[in-house]
Amino acid sequence: MSKSLPTLAVVGATGAVGTVMLDILSKRPNVYGEIRLIASARSAGKKLVCRGEELTVVALSPEAFDGIDIAMFDVPDEISAEWGPIAAARGAVVVDNSGAFRMDPDVPLVVPEVNPKDAKKRPKGIISNPNCTTLSMIVAMGALNKEFGLKELVVASYQAASGAGQSGIDTLRAQISAVAGTNSGDTAGDSRQHIKDNGPFPAPLALNVVPWAGSLKEEGYSSEELKVRNESRKILGMKKLKVSATCVRVPVLTTHSLAVHATFKKKVTRKAAQKILNKADGVKLVDDPANHLFPTPADVVGTDPTWVGRVRQSLDDSHSLDLFLCGDNLRKGAALNTAQIAELVAKEFSK
Repeated sequence: MSKSLPTLAVVGATGAVGTVMLDILSKRPNVYGEIRLIASARSAGKKLVCRGEELTVVALSPEAFDGIDIAMFDVPDEISAEWGPIAAARGAVVVDNSGAFRMDPDVPLVVPEVNPKDAKKRPKGIISNPNCTTLSMIVAMGALNKEFGLKELVVASYQAASGAGQSGIDTLRAQISAVAGTNSGDTAGDSRQHIKDNGPFPAPLALNVVPWAGSLKEEGYSSEELKVRNESRKILGMKKLKVSATCVRVPVLTTHSLAVHATFKKKVTRKAAQKILNKADGVKLVDDPANHLFPTPADVVGTDPTWVGRVRQSLDDSHSLDLFLCGDNLRKGAALNTAQIAELVAKEFSK
């Protein structure tokens, strides 16, 4: 490839993740020439600012990809499934944030801190971005895997409302407003009578936790739980990695958290794990429980790294660790990782 500055398209520029993407593009190194914003026909003509320049949104069409080298997709699965191959056929390298291609054997699933070389193996011209829950965990686990050799993961996620899209955010805000003025003597269960709409959740989320995220799959597992298992295996290149996940929705607007029990081939200590995590790219270690310093969603929202704390060697197994992680699901969990993959591709144009 001979171009020094590739052209970039942001598909879904007016959506929740697309908006974060424009902010991220404005703050990261400038590696692109033209940036083209693409969205649905109803959004065409809107003006958005990226890198200090006002850009006009164009309607999604085959012609919208003409002259585009890299296209970042931040749209629903069905839109990516239809339009990703069209963009690739027009010559763009597609970096897709949806679930449409994640488990396609001919589409690499990439986290730049973990498996950057896989980005070059793209026979369909498409690279996939992992699910936000997996991404909130895998950067830290990838670093530990390189040092100690991962054998098994047992994961409990605490997922923010924004993981269900804008409707999740709107629903939680409405529910919080509905219960905010209730009698202080009400119990959490009493909040049900004040909440009229569960939105995308199967139960009220305000003043509650809901042990469900995604859709029903085999043996009672949810789609989110299987994504954690299957995507972790693919990213790490470990087809037989044992992974068990329970995904829980919590009344937090943005930032997913996970409690992880990880078992390794080698013996591992708290200090050794902390040393690896402290120098790992994309990880911020905050682990001083004596002073109540550990990550929470309120600390992490709006930031890029995976924050890790509460690192402990298992009391019953010298090969296992317990730890707690938080990651902003709209940044590293979606837009940032997509941008990082696109930057890997952009480097190819300068060679």
